Amino acid sequence: MIDKTAIKSLVAELTLEEKAGLTSGKDCWLTKAVERLNIPAARTSDGPHGLRADDYSRPDHATMPAVCFPTAVTTASSFDREMLYDLGQELGKECQAYGVNVLLGPGINMKRSPLCGRNFEYFSEDPYLAGQLGEAFVKGVQSQGVGTSLKHYFANNQETNRFTSSSEIDERTIREIYLSAFENVVKKAQPWTIMASYNKINGTYSTANRKYIDEVLRKEWGFEGLVMSDWGATHDRVGAVLAGTDLTMPAEDTDGLIVEAVKNGSLPEEALDLCCERVLELAFKAAEGRKEGAVCDLEAAHLLAEKFAANSIVLLKNESGLLPLKKTDKVAFIGAFADKPRVQGGGSSHIRETKVTGALEAAKNDGIEVIYAEAYDRETGETTDELFTEAVKAAKKAEKVVLFIGLPDSMEYEGGDRPHMSLPLSHDLLVREICAVNPNVAVVLHNGSPVEMPWIDQPKAVIEAYLGGQAIGAAVKDIIFGDVNPSGRLAESFPKHLEANPSYLYYLGEGDRVTYNEGVFIGYRYYEAKKQEALFPFGWGLSYTRFEYTNLKLDKTEMTDSDSLTVSVDVKNVGDVVGKEVVQLYVAPERVKIIRPIRELKGFDKISLEPGEKKTVTFVLSKRAFAYWDIDIHDWAVETGSFGIEICRNSHEVILRGDVKIKGKE
Repeated sequence: MIDKTAIKSLVAELTLEEKAGLTSGKDCWLTKAVERLNIPAARTSDGPHGLRADDYSRPDHATMPAVCFPTAVTTASSFDREMLYDLGQELGKECQAYGVNVLLGPGINMKRSPLCGRNFEYFSEDPYLAGQLGEAFVKGVQSQGVGTSLKHYFANNQETNRFTSSSEIDERTIREIYLSAFENVVKKAQPWTIMASYNKINGTYSTANRKYIDEVLRKEWGFEGLVMSDWGATHDRVGAVLAGTDLTMPAEDTDGLIVEAVKNGSLPEEALDLCCERVLELAFKAAEGRKEGAVCDLEAAHLLAEKFAANSIVLLKNESGLLPLKKTDKVAFIGAFADKPRVQGGGSSHIRETKVTGALEAAKNDGIEVIYAEAYDRETGETTDELFTEAVKAAKKAEKVVLFIGLPDSMEYEGGDRPHMSLPLSHDLLVREICAVNPNVAVVLHNGSPVEMPWIDQPKAVIEAYLGGQAIGAAVKDIIFGDVNPSGRLAESFPKHLEANPSYLYYLGEGDRVTYNEGVFIGYRYYEAKKQEALFPFGWGLSYTRFEYTNLKLDKTEMTDSDSLTVSVDVKNVGDVVGKEVVQLYVAPERVKIIRPIRELKGFDKISLEPGEKKTVTFVLSKRAFAYWDIDIHDWAVETGSFGIEICRNSHEVILRGDVKIKGKE
C-alpha cells in the first residue's frame, strides 16, 4: 500500500535538481531512479496489442519477441467486454514476465475520419463503446499488478501536423464525443497513468492544458494517477508542470529549465512537488506490483490471439449462403495475404511477432487442400501480368474462391494519414476479374480502417478480418470453413465513398487549425441524421445462424431524470448452429430544443446461444443515457420529452422499440 505521507517526506528530501529530473524520463522507456533515497525506476513499454519491449541486456536494445494480438480496430468489433478483460489480463501477465510496469495503452481516441493513419490503434467512432471496452481492458491489465496509460488525451484524430495542429472543438462536442470515453475509463477503472496527446486543444497544447488536466481530469473526474506526455509532446516543460503533466517522456535535456523557473519564481516549487509525488507513487506502485520470476506461455498466448481474432472478425456479406465452405470443396486461395497476412499497423506499436500463421498454412494444417496463387506483391500491393494471369487461371480451376486483399504497410501507418480510402488498384481489378470467371467468390479484407468497395455487388461474400494479430490466418480459416460462427460487429461506419464522411470538408484543416465543424455528428450519428445510407453501418455484422427478438419490456413509461430505467428483451437462436449475438440498445431522443443525433448507442451485450435457446438480456439506463452537455450550466442535463428505446441489429436497422417520457430539471 502506498503511504502518501511517506511519499511527501521523500519529496522533501529531494534536491531541486532531483525534483526536476524526476519529471522527465531517464531514457526512452524508464523513469529516473534516485538511489540515495531508494526510489526505484518504473519501466514502460508500447502496446496495447502486444509488447514492444527493449532487451536491455543487448547493446542495441533490440525489441524482444512477443505475441502480437489483434489490434484495437479488430478487438472492438468483438463488442465483448469479457474478451477485452481477458486480453488485458494476458498482456498484464506478459508485462510481468518481461519486467514492464506500465503498458502504454489502450488508445480510445474517436475515429473522426477513415483517413487517420493510426485508426488501427483505436476502438471506435462511438464514445460509449470505446469507453466500455477501454474500461474492461484497463481492469484486465491492472489486475496483474501492471499499470496502463490511457491515450491519447485528447482529440488526437489525425497524424498530419500532429505536433502542431490545434483541434478546434466546441464545448458540447468535446464533452459528448471526445472526452466521454476517457471519463468512463477514469471513473470506472482508474488507469495508473494517462498520456497527454501531441495536439493543441483550442490553441493550447494538451500537455500544458491546465483546464483539462487539472480541472476536468483530476478535480472533476477524480483521477488519482500520473499524467505523462506522449513521446516528444512537451513543448513547454514549465507549462506542463504547471498544468499537471507530471512526467515528460522520453528523456530530455531540459531539466535545467525547471530548476531555473523555480529559482526565478515563475514555477512554484509546490507545483513541482505535486508532480514528484505522483511520479514516486507510480514508481513505488510499480515496485509493489512486481512479480519476480513471472513467466508467460507464448504458445498458449498465440492460441488466445487466434480465439480473440475469431471472436472479432466481421462477416459483411454472404449471399446465397456461400459461406461456410465445405472442407471437401475445390477451393482456391488467391492473394499474397493468404500466405503472409498483414497482422498489424506500422509505428510505435509494431510488435516483433513470435510467429505468424497465414490462412494457407492453417488450411494445410487442417488437412484442407487448396489451390494457391500469389496475385500481387505483398509489400507494395502491385501486380504483374504474370501474377494476374496466374490468379485468373487458379480461379477458373476452383469451384470456390477466397480472395485475400487489403492495404499494404506502405498505405497505413503511424505518422501519416491516408490520402484516400481506396485499395490498391490491382486489388480492385483482381476482384472484378476473379468474379468474372468464378461465380462463387468470398473476399477477405486485411486493413486497419474502412476502404471503398466499388465492386461490392460482385463477390457473394465479404469478410472483414482487419489487422487481426499473428494468428489471424487460423481465425480466418475457422470462419471460412464454419469451425467458428462469425460474431463480430463493425465498431465504425463504412461510408460508400470518402466524400460521404462528415469530416470530409474539414479534415486536416487549414495550416495548423483544424475545425471540427461536424460537431457531435461523427460516424453513424451523421449518416442516420442525414438519412444517408452507409456501405455498411456501425454495428453491422452477419452470422451463420438467425436470431429472433421478442418481448421488449421497459419497467416504466414515465420517469424523472434522477430515476433509472430497466429494459429487457428476449433473444432466441432460431437457426441450426450455435452462435453469438451482439444485442444493441440505442436511445432515440425526441427533438425538442436541442439538436441531437437520431439515435445513440447506450447499451450492448454479447451472448452465446445454442440452436433453439432463448435468453433474456437486461440493461439499466441512468441519467447519462439520456443526457446532453448543456453549455449554459456546463453540466449534463436531460430535456423533458419522449425518448425511444430501440433494440437494433445495427445503427440503421431497428428491431423493437419502446418509449419512455422523462421529466428533466427545468
